[in-house]
Formats: sequence, C-alpha cells, structure tokens
Amino acid sequence: MFMARKVRIEYENAYYHVINRGNYRSWIFETEGARKSFLECLTLTAEAKGWRVHAWCLMSNHYHLLIQTPDANLVEGMKWLQSTIAGAKCLASGAASNGDVELGEQSCQPLP
Repeated sequence: MFMARKVRIEYENAYYHVINRGNYRSWIFETEGARKSFLECLTLTAEAKGWRVHAWCLMSNHYHLLIQTPDANLVEGMKWLQSTIAGAKCLASGAASNGDVELGEQSCQPLP
C-alpha cells in the first residue's frame, strides 16, 4: 500500500527550505565534479523557473537549498531538477560510489 505525497502549498514570492537525501542515504556528491555539476543543474533550473537561490549546502548524501519562487512553481521546478539529476545528465562525472544518482524523499518547508 502506497500513500500519496502530501500536497505542497505554493505561494508567489515564497521562501522555501528544501532538503533532499540520496536513496537509502547513499552518497550523491562523492567528488568535486559531482558538486559542480549539481550547481550547474540548479543554476539552469533557477534560470528556467525564475527562482532566486539565496543559499545552498551540499553534503555527501544530501543537500539543503533556500529558494525564493517569484511564481508559485516550486513543485514544477523540483520535478525538473530531480529528473535531470536522476537521469544522470548532470552528475555523470562521479556522482556516487555505487552509481546510484537516485534521490529520495524531499522536504520543502515554506518559511514565514
């Protein structure tokens, strides 16, 4: 039995703290090349979706983002970012030691 993901509330000009971990907490940023590639993907997403990325923190098995969405399009943008990463288009240069670039559950919390 699978439960549906909670509906994400989106607002114009909202700030979000986004967290995402690798599947089974596996490494997603083993090399500097993987980190650089992720940031390139994030830049492309921000440009395409009109986001303002105020801060990021890339850890070995997860990342944190502070994003402002002038348009209410966080879900659309995260789908694009996640599918790009999971498709190994951006993290092909040494993403994870076991080749797993799949990302697990994400948390997107709107900030006051």
